[in-house]
Amino acid sequence: MVPAIASELLDEALVAELTVVGSRGEPVTYPLIPLWDGEKIYMTSSILFSKKLEHIKANNRVAVTVGGQVTIQGTARVIEDDLHDGWAHLLPLWRAKEPVVDKYLKQRFALPLFWERSVIEITPVRVHIWDANSVRTVEVSS
Repeated sequence: MVPAIASELLDEALVAELTVVGSRGEPVTYPLIPLWDGEKIYMTSSILFSKKLEHIKANNRVAVTVGGQVTIQGTARVIEDDLHDGWAHLLPLWRAKEPVVDKYLKQRFALPLFWERSVIEITPVRVHIWDANSVRTVEVSS
């Protein structure tokens, strides 16, 4: 279980920073919407020219920073069994964060390549909680 502060920030945040390991071993960071179900963090990515998906497939160690206060290290996997609708089970979480998504869903056929999406599923392993004077690290148990 992740600490309450991490769970609260994941629930509230409209944007988090996903950091992956780049092709030369360097950190590469992408802003994405974090979708939190209480156990795992989900993010989606268009399949068009997605370096982040390539990076995750090559090295599944990632970090998610949210609110500038919490960094969650974890392992990620790219789910692309159904690029057309495989992300649809995340719609309730997505709507809670960004209700305007329904407007764009109505235009789905006008923007078909945007809606061809992979799901990034992140299992938290360790949480770093930053405050003014220290950093507290919590190992996540399943």
